[in-house]
Amino acid sequence: MIFSTLDLLMNDPVLGVITLATLCASLVICITVHEFSHAYAATELGDWTARGLGRLSLNPLRHLDPVGTALIFFAGFGWGKPVPVNARYLRVGERPGMALVALAGPASNIVAAVLFAIPLRVGVADTALGGASVFGAGSGGVLGYAGYALTSLVFWNLILATFNLLPIAPLDGFKVALGLLPRSLAVPFARLEPYGPGILLLIIALGFFSPNLRILSGILRPMVNLLGQIILGRPLL
Repeated sequence: MIFSTLDLLMNDPVLGVITLATLCASLVICITVHEFSHAYAATELGDWTARGLGRLSLNPLRHLDPVGTALIFFAGFGWGKPVPVNARYLRVGERPGMALVALAGPASNIVAAVLFAIPLRVGVADTALGGASVFGAGSGGVLGYAGYALTSLVFWNLILATFNLLPIAPLDGFKVALGLLPRSLAVPFARLEPYGPGILLLIIALGFFSPNLRILSGILRPMVNLLGQIILGRPLL
């Protein structure tokens, strides 16, 4: 991801800086909204652990994980600091409570994508894909750059939401699935949690070896395109 931006920096420094700055800002905003929403949901459901640790905040420094953020740029995936939650304090019960807290993160990114898409849908800013130079922000002036920034925010919010909804630990979708499944199925499913990170890393790694093994992109692309069509009126991948 970062390497394609570096190529642009070499060929067109101005647009390269704009592209890199927009990418960084978009990811920081998306991750911050996501993690804050986990903390907010937990607090509203009765667990003040995250609030006591300063995570009920929109300050990005409270939520960004240095390693996870760096991997987003270099490998195309990463993470923020996990929000600590004590399930015993959740008023609606442990499994449904954890499911709601987990769901709050991806749901907030979808809501954010809808809000950022409003100026694009009403025509206040131009919308296109592929980087500032590709969709003509260089010749579109302020509105062109604004359209690029808003499209980037929509895109990355939807990527973060769909990725985290996958039912693989440690992603949010795993806890959501645990909360939705009947206990007879949730118990054996929960036993897969220790293996989740390994499974996820294997799925991601396969995509680097061969285009035919890009399982993750094959799952995320139709989800992101469907949401993009609904929210922005066009596919995003």
